[in-house]
Amino acid sequence: MPTPIDIHEFIKLSGIHPVIDVRTPAEFNQGHICDALNLPIFTNEERVVIGTLYKKEGKQPAVLKGLEIVGPKLHEFVKEAIKINKTGIFLVHCWRGGMRSSSMAWFLETYGFKCYTLKGGYKSYRKLVLESFNNKKNILVLGGKTGTGKTIILQELKKQNEQIIDLEQLAHHKGSSFGALGEKDQPTQEQFENNLSFELAKVNEEKPCWIENESRRIGINIIPLGLWEQMKNAAVVNIELPLQVRLDYLVKEYGVFSNEELMSAIQRIGKRLGGQHVKRAIGAIEDGDFKTAFEICLVYYDKTYNFGEEQHEKEKIIHCEFDSMDVKEITKSIKEEAIKLTSSKEEKDGRN
Repeated sequence: MPTPIDIHEFIKLSGIHPVIDVRTPAEFNQGHICDALNLPIFTNEERVVIGTLYKKEGKQPAVLKGLEIVGPKLHEFVKEAIKINKTGIFLVHCWRGGMRSSSMAWFLETYGFKCYTLKGGYKSYRKLVLESFNNKKNILVLGGKTGTGKTIILQELKKQNEQIIDLEQLAHHKGSSFGALGEKDQPTQEQFENNLSFELAKVNEEKPCWIENESRRIGINIIPLGLWEQMKNAAVVNIELPLQVRLDYLVKEYGVFSNEELMSAIQRIGKRLGGQHVKRAIGAIEDGDFKTAFEICLVYYDKTYNFGEEQHEKEKIIHCEFDSMDVKEITKSIKEEAIKLTSSKEEKDGRN
């Protein structure tokens, strides 16, 4: 018989055994456990039929219809399970931990697999995800105006075994009007939260974890309140580079996109830039003068960043000035600042 287990045990075992989500493709696409595989018992349309029948005629007619639909699929479920399983064990869940997951687990155990089902289903997982953003982490915010290469510096920190959370990577968006260029479609808010919680679970709260300074909204995704408040209260290591260095970086980063894509991004911030500035920036793009176009845009983005910086306590902001985009040198320097911050915090905590 399948063994029901709670969400904590389920997550622990998910690092070893495959997770099967038996909900419909629509439910799965809305949000799912990271690395789960979708093996839906019903299609989107079939579930509507079952649900409607249940409401109108009751449980037994709905179950009978469900058996009629699922019966011909049983051999395909097992064949698919054989392809993806290497341990002989499956973790199976549906929305509430009810009939769909218990039925699939029973099918697979009949064949010879061992199955564990999730008590409370995906609903219990979502509860855990939402609670996780209130778990305290030792956050350091990596700040800097547009064009200071925060993302590549963040990745260099990761290479040097520092803990990071790359919010822009998780959101598939760089957080500006230009942020969707070259990116995949953004995840749903629900899946963004699932993916973010998954990454946060890996973080050792006793060690610093670097997170890039962001506005709360990254494209269509929103940073959960618990984490956002921690970011606002964290120390900020602010990278400062000369304007020309930033412009050179932006030309390299965004100059690869078409004129149409760049002009569309500029027009999206048209009201904030002002009509004359938009006209000049688009004219510069048409002339191939990307540096001038980006310099016009930076007037807006720098004001926005300055406003965001004001949301942090001044005494928690450390300004680190550099003459060039030397990623390794910048990384080395800000790591030294992080050590100072950590030592200072430990001394303060000791006195308290």
